[in-house]
Amino acid sequence: MTSPADPAAGPAGTVTASATGAKGPAGSSGPTGTVGAASSGASIPLTPVFVRLKLSLLRNGLKGSSKRKAAYFSTLALALVVGFFVTLGLALLHGNAHAGTVVVVLAAVLALGWTFMPLFFPTGDETLDPSRLVMLPLRPRPLVRALLVSSLIGIGPLFTLCLAVGSVLAVARGVAGAVAGVVAAPLLVLGCVALARAVATANVRLLTSRKGRDLAVLSGLLIAVGGQLANFASQSLFEAGGLAALEPTEAVLRWLPPATAVGMVDSASEGAYGVAAAQLALTLAAVAGLLWFWERTLTKLMVTPDGSTIAAARPMKDRGAGGLGSLLPAGRTGATMQRTLRYAVRDPKTKASWVTALAIGLIVPVFNALQGAGSVYLGCFGAGMLGMQMYNQFGQDTSAFWMVAQTISSTRDAYVELRARAAALALVTVPYTILVTAITAAIIGDWSALPAATGLALALLGSMLCTGALASARFPYSIPSDGAFKNVAPGQGGLAWGGILSGMLVSAVIAAPVIALTIWVKAGDHQDLSWIVLPLGVAWGTLATWAGLRLAAPTVARKLPEILWAVSKG
Repeated sequence: MTSPADPAAGPAGTVTASATGAKGPAGSSGPTGTVGAASSGASIPLTPVFVRLKLSLLRNGLKGSSKRKAAYFSTLALALVVGFFVTLGLALLHGNAHAGTVVVVLAAVLALGWTFMPLFFPTGDETLDPSRLVMLPLRPRPLVRALLVSSLIGIGPLFTLCLAVGSVLAVARGVAGAVAGVVAAPLLVLGCVALARAVATANVRLLTSRKGRDLAVLSGLLIAVGGQLANFASQSLFEAGGLAALEPTEAVLRWLPPATAVGMVDSASEGAYGVAAAQLALTLAAVAGLLWFWERTLTKLMVTPDGSTIAAARPMKDRGAGGLGSLLPAGRTGATMQRTLRYAVRDPKTKASWVTALAIGLIVPVFNALQGAGSVYLGCFGAGMLGMQMYNQFGQDTSAFWMVAQTISSTRDAYVELRARAAALALVTVPYTILVTAITAAIIGDWSALPAATGLALALLGSMLCTGALASARFPYSIPSDGAFKNVAPGQGGLAWGGILSGMLVSAVIAAPVIALTIWVKAGDHQDLSWIVLPLGVAWGTLATWAGLRLAAPTVARKLPEILWAVSKG
């Protein structure tokens, strides 16, 4: 360990060697931010050390796994191929009237992706977690420089560089445009990387916590929803008159860093040197601000203790004294409802299933309505998605179900358990179904069909709660705890799909009377009687749920050991 007075210690942020040749522990560091090395006297800057560390992480990560090698090199090849063709396509836009609009919007979207991708995939780059370095006495400023340079190594920065070069080629004209392009391309890449690093460092406690892992599980859903939004936006764009409709948006985005770097090239090419200078100054100020924010959050991270180390010193709050728990029924029913709702909030896979159902159940009817091809009756889609949450109720508890099984000794216990789980689902699904159907009716403007559509959706929901209870009793299966996208244990796939598909078909049969009544009201031009479907649908759904719970309870009580074995198999 070197000291401030040690002549062998180099400047802050450098790796030093002992001038006397004495060998100290590798990686030891002094208070000035230097790291001692056991070799001869020259000072080695910290940045090359981190670059070599990043390369070592990449190299070692590919050792011993052919699948990992194949995935990495196929991703690299795909990024290069796509980057080449995108760069070529952007270069072909040179001289097009809308080239500036395209590249500025593309730069803004690129920056948005760099902002959120570290939050969705925190485990994709181990160097995103600077808390691994908190025990080393390194000063934040040289550490920021070293991390920034090492962050430029990877597939993401390479692909971003390709897009930056293509954007510059699309709008650069003349000597001024070429000079501005030489500055703009690295600034765009640097701004994106600094933005990602600053966001990742500010949220590193979240990324390494349970909530961060939950966010990673939900990333696929968020990307799918984003894809639907992008698809809808592109369709609306071309219907509104093509790329010219983006010009008002582009006029704002060209003043938002780091898209200002590309806007600077366009402005310089058009001879607006004052505007280009202002955009360059804004870009440099934004990058400097991001680096300052990054250094500040890094300093806070390195001197602030992790919340998990001081949680034991905080007094535990009585969570049952208020909140949702105080509104639920007393006894086993309320405890089971609270446990079911807590699983939906805390368990990553249960949360992913719930959020997927809630999001898709809203997206399908609303987006179809916005595109002019929707129907109020598409609100039944959301009811069906949420009704599927009733399937495999015991498998969602995984191996913890054995604790619940200890409390089930009779058909009555099984009935109360199933009834409470169904009530917890209904507490969310019934208001959600009504809300989605009302939103769809408002967008379409068909309020006259709202009572019939709501009644049909609630009847279908009750039918699926019925078949879900029966399927949970007769077709239980295990949900593996490992793997974000493994929802069925090996060898139980046929059992899971059989229970779900047969349950959906039986649900349609159970809801057939209400479906027939709705068709008669709509096709027979009896719109004035559509309100009848609402109370009948509510009553039918309630009756179906009660009957399903009554029929499933004896099976659960009788086959409890088999259910316990099936759900604990994974």
